[in-house]
Amino acid sequence: MNLFLACGLIFLLALLASWQLGRLRFPAVTSYLLLGILIGPYILRLVPDNLIKATDLVGYFVLSLIAFSLGENFLWREFRRIGREVVVISLAAVLAVLILVSLALWLIGQELSTAIILGAIATATAPMTTVMVIREYRAKGPFTTALLDIVAIDDAWGIIAFAITVAIAKLLTSPLNVGNPLILASAEAFREIFGALILGLILGVLLSILSRYVRGHTISLIYTLGFILVTTGISLHLKFSPLLANMTLGAAVINLTRKHLFFEVLHRIDWPFYLLFFVLCGASLQIPFLKELSLLGIIYVVARILGKYVGVYLGGQISHAEVKVKRYLGFGLIPQAGVALGLAIIAKAELPSIGNLVFTTIIATTVIFELIGPFGTRFAITKAEEMGKAT
Repeated sequence: MNLFLACGLIFLLALLASWQLGRLRFPAVTSYLLLGILIGPYILRLVPDNLIKATDLVGYFVLSLIAFSLGENFLWREFRRIGREVVVISLAAVLAVLILVSLALWLIGQELSTAIILGAIATATAPMTTVMVIREYRAKGPFTTALLDIVAIDDAWGIIAFAITVAIAKLLTSPLNVGNPLILASAEAFREIFGALILGLILGVLLSILSRYVRGHTISLIYTLGFILVTTGISLHLKFSPLLANMTLGAAVINLTRKHLFFEVLHRIDWPFYLLFFVLCGASLQIPFLKELSLLGIIYVVARILGKYVGVYLGGQISHAEVKVKRYLGFGLIPQAGVALGLAIIAKAELPSIGNLVFTTIIATTVIFELIGPFGTRFAITKAEEMGKAT
C-alpha cells in the first residue's frame, strides 16, 4: 500500500473509530491508538513499513507543536494569577510521581535508567482529556479552576524532569562511563536545558519583532510553523531539548507580543497531525513485548496513580489548600496521552538500548489511563460538588 492511500485510510478510519467508540464513552485518543494496533503490522497490516518508520519524525513534530502551545500558559500576568497554591501542588505532584514510579520500577528489578525515564514520562498528563470531561459535565467553581490551572502547567514541569533524566540515563547506558557520573550528568543536563532556554528565548524575541509585520491568519501560521521547525531543527543539531526550546519560544512570544494569534492559528490545523501520530503510535506497538509488561505495566499504573494522589495531597498541605482539593484533585490528573507518547518517542530515539521497552510500556498504559482517566476526573468534580454549575 502506498503512503497516500495509507494516510487517507488512517484519517477516514480514525473518524469512524472515534465516532463508534465515542458512543461507548471511549476518549478519541484511545480510539486512535486501538485503530493503530488493529491496522498495524501484527493484525491487518494496512500500514506500510516506511510510514511506521516515520513515527519518530512525526512524533518530534507533534511534540514540538504541543510544547509551543504549552508556552501560552506562561503569560506572566496569568501565571501570577494562578498563585502559589497551583505552583506548589503541580510541582509536588510531578516530584512524587517521578520518585514513586522510579523507585517502584527499580525495586522490581528494572535498570535504573529505564526506571527514571519511565518515572519522568509518568509525570505528564493529558490536558485535553481533562478539559473534555469538564466541558461535558459543565463543571465550574474554585476546584475546577485549580484543576485546569494545574493541568495547564503540569506538563511543563514534566518536560523539564524528562530532560534531566534523559541526560542521566545516557550516562548510565553509555559503555564509556568515565569520570564522576553525577558531575557528568549534571553538566549534560545543564547544557541541554539552558541551551534550549536560550535558543527558545532568542528565536522568541526574533518572532516577536517580526510579528509587527504579520497580517492575517495565513502569514501568522507560516511564521509559527517556520519558527517551530527551525527551533526543533537547531535543538536536535546542537543536542538541546527541542521540547524546552519550543516551550520557551511559546512563552517568549506570548509575553513579548501579548498576542494569542500565533497559538490560535496553530490550533486550527494541529489536530490532523495529532490523529496521525496517535494512530502511528498504535501501529508501532511491539505486540510481542506485551507479554513482558504484565508486572511492569501494573506497577507503573499503580505507582503513577498513587504518586499523583500523594503529590497533590502533600502539595495541598504545604500550600494550605482546601480539603476537597487535597483529597480529590489528584484523581483529575490520571489521564495520560500526547505528551507522554511524544516523550516515549524521544526516549526511543535517544536511548536505543531501552527505548523499545519504554515506548511499548507507555503505549499500553496510555490506553489504560485514557480509559480510566475520564472516570477519575468525573469522580473528582463530583466529589467537589461542582458538576453542572457552568451555564
